Amino acid sequence: MKQIHRITRTDQSHWVGDGFPVRTLFSYNTPDAEISPFLMLDYAGPTMFPPAAKPKGVGFHPHRGFETVTILYQGEIEHRDTAGNGGLIGPGDVQWMTAGKGLLHEEMHSVAFTRQGGTFEAIQLWVNLPAKYKMIDPHYQSITDNRIPMVKLDEEGSVLRIIAGHYQGVKGPANTYTPVNLWDLRLQANHTVELTFPEGYTTILFNLKGSVKINNSTTMGDTELAFFERLGKTISLTALKNSTLLVMNGEPINEPIVGYGPFVMNTQEEIRQAIEDLDTSILSYS
Repeated sequence: MKQIHRITRTDQSHWVGDGFPVRTLFSYNTPDAEISPFLMLDYAGPTMFPPAAKPKGVGFHPHRGFETVTILYQGEIEHRDTAGNGGLIGPGDVQWMTAGKGLLHEEMHSVAFTRQGGTFEAIQLWVNLPAKYKMIDPHYQSITDNRIPMVKLDEEGSVLRIIAGHYQGVKGPANTYTPVNLWDLRLQANHTVELTFPEGYTTILFNLKGSVKINNSTTMGDTELAFFERLGKTISLTALKNSTLLVMNGEPINEPIVGYGPFVMNTQEEIRQAIEDLDTSILSYS
């Protein structure tokens, strides 16, 4: 059984643009955290936005060297980038963007959501790319709710949605550059599930809401994050209340990490090159 390394929580928030009040739950700068292949996790909301005339969000900004995974729980986001991608995601949808060698993109509340207002809730997860893939061409996976397979866990409504990886032989739609299991888990009160993972993988659980008992011993509450030791294969979860969790599990990338804002590479020289490329408009929007 996998043992808990630690449970953390943060109530500190900041705005990304004017549309995303987020809490950064972990990053590659978090001390004593074995999080590879993951780099950062931001949780936005739930926040109520009144009706407005102009969409809120974050304007064009660069990324290089990793992937952003946006999971929407409430609200709508419109995306467009300099690789020619664009689209709208709503509740249950996922946007998996591979920045690769670099692009600019913007993320805004949709026009419809802006006009009607409502509750916004989303997660953005950054997933690292191995060195050999950091300079690939950028591309985009729009994964709508109806494409995400769902495994029924009980008769009361507990389900597991497979965004990436596998669960009980069912494969998720996301294509990944290293092995990653990313699951949206909804547990009804009093239901227990035992999850099995590959030995040696990083495993992190984020409890958006509810209360769960881990391995029949430690309780994790609202907006808490559990990091696990890499040894062991199984985790038992018992919902004390109806609970929504994001399960992150992946094979570590054993390479140096050097980050600077929206760039995550392997060396300082690669970071300097990314900044130079941006300054010379190689990544600029046209």
